[in-house]
Amino acid sequence: MKRKLSACILLILSLLLVNTAAFAQIIDDTTKVIYGPHTVLKLYEQDVLRGNYTAEPLDTSLNNLHNERYWYNDTAFYQHLGNIGTAATPMLFQMPDKIGVRLGKNVFDRYAYDPHRINYFDTRSPYTHLKYVQGGLGEQVFEALHTRNINPRWNFGVAYQVLSANQQIGPAAQQRSTEDFLDNQAVKLFTHYRSENEKYDLFFNYTFMKVEQIETGGIDTTNRSVEEFERFEEAAVYLNQASNEESRNNLHLTQIYRLAKENLKVYHMLDYYRQRNEYVDDGIPQTLIGDTTESGQINGTSYLYPKFRYSTGRTSDATEYNELENTFGLTGNNRLSSYNAYVKLRNARISYSILDSIGTSNTIPDSVLATGNVFRTASTSGDYNQVFIGGDIRLFYKELAELTGSAEYQLAGDYRIKGTARLGGAYGTLERVLYSPSRVQRFMISNHFSWEDDRANIVIDRIGAGLHQKIGKRQHVKLDGYYTNAKRWIYFNEDAVPVQASGNQRFWGGSLAHKIFFGPVHFDNFVAYNNTDEANNILMPEWLVESKVYIQGPLFKNALFLQLGVQGNYASEYYGYGYMPVTQQFFVQDDFKVQGYPVAEVFLNADIKTVSVFLKMSHVNAELTEPVYFLTPYYPGLRRSFVFGLTWRFFD
Repeated sequence: MKRKLSACILLILSLLLVNTAAFAQIIDDTTKVIYGPHTVLKLYEQDVLRGNYTAEPLDTSLNNLHNERYWYNDTAFYQHLGNIGTAATPMLFQMPDKIGVRLGKNVFDRYAYDPHRINYFDTRSPYTHLKYVQGGLGEQVFEALHTRNINPRWNFGVAYQVLSANQQIGPAAQQRSTEDFLDNQAVKLFTHYRSENEKYDLFFNYTFMKVEQIETGGIDTTNRSVEEFERFEEAAVYLNQASNEESRNNLHLTQIYRLAKENLKVYHMLDYYRQRNEYVDDGIPQTLIGDTTESGQINGTSYLYPKFRYSTGRTSDATEYNELENTFGLTGNNRLSSYNAYVKLRNARISYSILDSIGTSNTIPDSVLATGNVFRTASTSGDYNQVFIGGDIRLFYKELAELTGSAEYQLAGDYRIKGTARLGGAYGTLERVLYSPSRVQRFMISNHFSWEDDRANIVIDRIGAGLHQKIGKRQHVKLDGYYTNAKRWIYFNEDAVPVQASGNQRFWGGSLAHKIFFGPVHFDNFVAYNNTDEANNILMPEWLVESKVYIQGPLFKNALFLQLGVQGNYASEYYGYGYMPVTQQFFVQDDFKVQGYPVAEVFLNADIKTVSVFLKMSHVNAELTEPVYFLTPYYPGLRRSFVFGLTWRFFD
């Protein structure tokens, strides 16, 4: 992987040499800039569906250029394994956005290109951007994107993304191994075509991601003193030769045809999705193998491997999920309203494979089929064919008032419904989702875990209200509050197996995002509060804070634009989710409290014509109050390091 990233760097340098003229920008005979951010426009599929055909100019602002959350495709707050690109779960509760059958392995979702939220382009000249981040502790991020119009109505583009990181704990970290702890590569191809009479739009994209994450199991705390535990760089880890590999492919096609201008449009969406997950441990430590039970199974000595069902020498568990979805719909809009109605057909299949060298075939559940001698392949009892009907309606008057409603119903199954009312910047919302457990929550077969339970559907009700308002010329406020009640909640318990809660999970909270500036001095603050006293199986920090203060302005007759500032992040002490690498699930635990710990960083963002660059000293307060801090139990966060990044744009 290091060679691949070195090749990426060489690609950057070669493109910089080839495009030296682009750095000076393209000018005409009157020395006026003719190509730039104003000639590269972004267009979103959902906007066109709603009748908004106004493309947006390219965003070249420096805001959050240095912020790690904005290096990925999902900028929400996440709990992860202490390094960039690693398995992650949201820190704040999120309502489910998909009902019906689904796999339920989502720990790498935030790093993947989302086929439904890809921005398409409309360019007057070829456009290329290169993004690169290099951290002092081995973290690396790279993306290259190129797009151009084939003609004024047809655009095509391609992007390539790489995330990588070095191991910070365990033998590999001590030996400064050149092998990567994380290797994530992704590709997206996209195109948009509009007919000459402007009645037909076609959006198409193909996305691919492949992730390999070395699994350590975290710091091994067995029979170790506090002092040894705090020297986390030297600490032993549970696993030495384990890894998780995930690959996903998605093909997305949307066609829109205007039958009666904007009053009536028909559309069709086609989505094909494939996800394969494989957990492999080629060298199971003997210390993790316990005694043999009367049934022939072998106990484990760690929370990672509670049982050895098929092999004590090697684990190889794989899951493959395939989904084909077709959506047929009608939509339209006018000056006062818009509507959308659709029928969705989803066909899905899931299969499992395990390595069985013990030969205990009687441990395979009756509901699956086992074949083969070395590899026993198991699959669920059948495919999943589901039908959904749904739609939404929106009534509005300019930007002053709005009423919206949306609903989706799976025939004889799940449903979701949501209504929102807005007056100016104030809004209120009601939402209910009844959805079935994921396939992972219902069924698992592996070398170390096995369960099968047709659990009841989950119901989540949420009421929310808030105010999103600009105050004068200096301030902007986003105030949001909510109350949530989850019935029959399914979670992974301290044994990392799914269980259904007997009582309701009730929690409430709110968040405040506030921005204000005084001349060149800017203050950006975000604070979230969550009370989970009646939701002991939903883990969130009570307080989550992100605060930033910086000065910005031009220098050298506007040739250089700078931001210089300090940013801090803080989550109050709480029992964070534990991570189970075998099943790729975060689970509820009450043995390890993640301490309340502030992480501060100093940054410098700069914009020089077509180049945006940042310099950052991250975790400047390392070891001032704590010898080590954790983002997830047994997984320490990164130490102090220097990080450099740039975004270089070429407009020809």
